[in-house]
Amino acid sequence: MLSNTYIKINLKNLIQNFNFLKSKISKKTKFMAIVKASGYGSDATEIAKCLEKNKVDYLSVAYLREAIRLRKNGINSPILVLHPQLDDFKEIIEYNLEPNIYSFKVLNEFLNCRGQNFNYPIHVKFNTGLNRLGFLYSDVNDLTKIIISKKINVKYIFSHLAASEDKSETEFTNNQIKLFEKINEKIEENLNRKIDKHLLNTSGILNFPEQEYSMVRSGIGIYGYGNDLVFQKHLLPVVSLISTISQIHKIKKGESVGYNRGFIASGDTRIGIVPIGHADGISRILGNRKGKLLVNNIKCDIIGNVCMDMLMIDISNLDCNEGDEVIVFDENNQTAEDFSKYSNTISYEILTSVSNRIKRVYIS
Repeated sequence: MLSNTYIKINLKNLIQNFNFLKSKISKKTKFMAIVKASGYGSDATEIAKCLEKNKVDYLSVAYLREAIRLRKNGINSPILVLHPQLDDFKEIIEYNLEPNIYSFKVLNEFLNCRGQNFNYPIHVKFNTGLNRLGFLYSDVNDLTKIIISKKINVKYIFSHLAASEDKSETEFTNNQIKLFEKINEKIEENLNRKIDKHLLNTSGILNFPEQEYSMVRSGIGIYGYGNDLVFQKHLLPVVSLISTISQIHKIKKGESVGYNRGFIASGDTRIGIVPIGHADGISRILGNRKGKLLVNNIKCDIIGNVCMDMLMIDISNLDCNEGDEVIVFDENNQTAEDFSKYSNTISYEILTSVSNRIKRVYIS
């Protein structure tokens, strides 16, 4: 029996998205799937297991703890840790993970832990315009001197595009690509060898496929979201958030609903109590008729203030009963992208805000 509130994870859609994105690149180009933030709010382990069965080349997470959890759950694929902290490297090596080295300080900490293990692979990140983590072009000469002198195994260099989904920023993206090429040329000249690299994210795969290099990376795309309607029809949402009506009340004119009397009935009103709240990722911003949930394919306003563990919806204009299904977002009727517009945010935030206390159900 399903829980009153649950997340449905459609692994068939995951595989469809994975195969569609792979169809946009050469068969020789490797594919890295991003499974950070609990697999974008789903379940990193189950996502990783499914992708591993379908021969993904690489996985990636933000932080060490995420990677260790995957290893402890039997995931054997190469895993890139995108944001290692200074005291992580002993465990990174212990669990056979590949760190992103993004500064000289981080590089020194890695070398201190690496010891004589000269062959241990790293990825080196360069900042080409996003202005988050990464070495600069001006660092290349000093960096390559250390790489040579310390016999460092640089497996990949990489960078991250800031606006590959935005066609009005094509010039900016092209300038990032040019700078990355310039960095690569200088590194290969200094090291006197070819080096593997990865640059493209989901929108990069779709909009700049000629820059696929040795590997591409996809996060939001494998979970079913792109930034272009041309491609969106080929991407199927993986995650649905479903709840139910726990109880129905009839509210008379002048009566209030919820904390701080956030809703005052202007007339006789029928409300449904739904067991999901801001502790589960439903922002308080969505209260007071800003957000809508679906009951029997009818959009129902969230009324009053969203509580920690539940919320209230206006069901005055539809025929429904206690126990009926409530869709927060799903594959077809109201996707996470649709739901994100109620709070002026993006699908990423909606997906990754969903609480781990909610039961996960898998469709395979």
